[in-house]
Amino acid sequence: MAAVTSPSNGEPKDDNAAPKSAVSRRKFSISIPPRLSNGNMAPMKTPTLSMKSPDDSYSNDGILGKPRRRGMSNSSADQDNLMDGTMDHEQDGNPRKRSNADTVDYPRRRATIACEICRGRKSRCDGAKPRCRLCTELNAECVYREPGIKLDAGDKLILERLNRIEGLLQSSFVSQTKGIHLSSQSPTTSNGTTLSREDMIPRNFEGLERSINSKPIAGLGTWMASQTNISTMPKIHTTPALHLLQWPIIRDLVSRPYDPQHLLQLELSREPLQLGTSLSLDLSNTAAYVQAFFERVNVWYACVNPYNWASYYRMALSHGFREGPESCITLLVLALGSASLAGSISSVPRDKEPPGMSYFSAAWGLIPALMTRNTTLSSQCLILASAYLFYLVRPLEAWSLLSSTSMKLQLLLSDRGRIPNHSKELSERVYWNALLFESDLLAELDLPHSGIVQFEETVGLPGGFEEEDDEPAGRDELWYFLAEIALRRLLNRVSHMIYSKGAMTTIASLEPLVAELDFQLTQWYEGLPIALQFPHSRVPLSNPVQTVLRLRYFACRTIIFRPYILAVLENEHAIMDAAVRENCRKALEACVRQLEHITAHHAGHLPYLWQGALSIVSQTLLIMGATMVPSLAALLPPAQQMDAIINEVLLEIERYAHLAPSLRLSSEIVREAEERRQLMLRSTGMRV
Repeated sequence: MAAVTSPSNGEPKDDNAAPKSAVSRRKFSISIPPRLSNGNMAPMKTPTLSMKSPDDSYSNDGILGKPRRRGMSNSSADQDNLMDGTMDHEQDGNPRKRSNADTVDYPRRRATIACEICRGRKSRCDGAKPRCRLCTELNAECVYREPGIKLDAGDKLILERLNRIEGLLQSSFVSQTKGIHLSSQSPTTSNGTTLSREDMIPRNFEGLERSINSKPIAGLGTWMASQTNISTMPKIHTTPALHLLQWPIIRDLVSRPYDPQHLLQLELSREPLQLGTSLSLDLSNTAAYVQAFFERVNVWYACVNPYNWASYYRMALSHGFREGPESCITLLVLALGSASLAGSISSVPRDKEPPGMSYFSAAWGLIPALMTRNTTLSSQCLILASAYLFYLVRPLEAWSLLSSTSMKLQLLLSDRGRIPNHSKELSERVYWNALLFESDLLAELDLPHSGIVQFEETVGLPGGFEEEDDEPAGRDELWYFLAEIALRRLLNRVSHMIYSKGAMTTIASLEPLVAELDFQLTQWYEGLPIALQFPHSRVPLSNPVQTVLRLRYFACRTIIFRPYILAVLENEHAIMDAAVRENCRKALEACVRQLEHITAHHAGHLPYLWQGALSIVSQTLLIMGATMVPSLAALLPPAQQMDAIINEVLLEIERYAHLAPSLRLSSEIVREAEERRQLMLRSTGMRV
């Protein structure tokens, strides 16, 4: 096994850690919109946040501040006792979690079916068609509204969690003395608080966690999710980037037909990953890699506890990094930390080993033993390994590990007694990572659904790790993670309601759906903590989290309004409708916003390079098609500016081509499409 060269101190430590100080707080409120953006829709009752603060930065204490100490270590020995049936699940429980007896489930909100006459009379409508009973008796015209899409319980919980965190911070701030110096650099709880964790958490905390009773498991590729849950990725949909090549005009930009199956086949035929063969590990830079992980990586995944990191590292070191989940987790943290310091993998020379590969290779040697262990820690290892595979742009290898993770989690979650209280916070974070990863993959590739989505409405939301005896290795930030969960659910909802098989496709049927989904996207943005609320201006951002969220926001907005572009490509006269024209303008504006500063995507290359590249291809094809229709081209910036934007995109995608065969094909497609577009524009007289 690998010979290990240990650092002098044996442990990673940041000697330059900034002193912790009291911080400022901002006021917050919950405002309930009196009505939807579309006046014909039913009232929305999902809370939105109203938070004002002059600063955008983060603190040194994490989003929940300095938690209470807990003399407990999540070692592998602890995890191996998951199944012995003798564990006291109430002892050492997280005080932030409510007991089952106190759990309050939010009912799923459904659209009420009632005709206009019954609504006006405020009487119960039997929903009969073509006429309800009352309209039949009155011999009146029976008119039903178009059904609306409601933010469901899951979204409400996510927004409430963000809101509740703000509430905890405000409560902590009020308890501090007036003489404490206030820093303008953080939205989080300071070390100066006089409230305990138990005092800060309201006893009647509604909806943060639902009890999980015994639940049947849906195996790999099965589909047992409730048919009413529209916040999950549908089995059949037309969201993938290459599906645009089947649209009118855009399909003329390529010489032969393509579909998303081509990308999947290329990845299936790909050469296996070549791992390093070095017999030694260099641990001389572990402190820098660990610091980089908690500052640059854990913000995306939030699945490594900074408060027990030192105990993990000591355990791994004592085992010589040769066995146990702690060794695997430590090696993967070092791999991802090293990768984050090198910038985008697209800039790494092709003849050079990717940063962190030696640590990943050592961790990969431990994974076979962990594959047979059905514990939260083994699932955490697979999530971190998947994260590094996404960094390497290896989507199918990542999916293979995620499938195993899903099976482990379904086994553990099918009976609440299988996960001890001290592991529940970690299990929730691992679960949401697995679901987010799978949703991203299913958005572009026709892969089997693992069945993990069946627990989407019963797994609690992350609330913050508890501190242990060691000095924390970094911050425990949940802002981005919670925001991404909410946005991914909304993206899945868009795919479900607009792009799934059997979805309504007429302009008349689209209008209320698009208006409602856009309204929900606005709610999502307004519900973000002030530290994450990105400006809508065109100025590049220095904050990578804000940059990624802004790009994800415009990607979602494009997908919401994209069907109107298809309507005009099929029939240009459709744009004579003012509403259609306005919605086309919104779609194209969101497209341009994603493409005009193309290098901004580098901020999310560690977690999202493959997904982001296909999103760029999708928006580029859409823009190309729009430039060839005069009425749509009139909604875009000048032709010369659009040509410059497209050329920059082509150069950027070509930089990714060597990373994966699916990206190489995507690069070839957009290059050919641009060449044919220019020829067609000149032949039609639209370009000289």
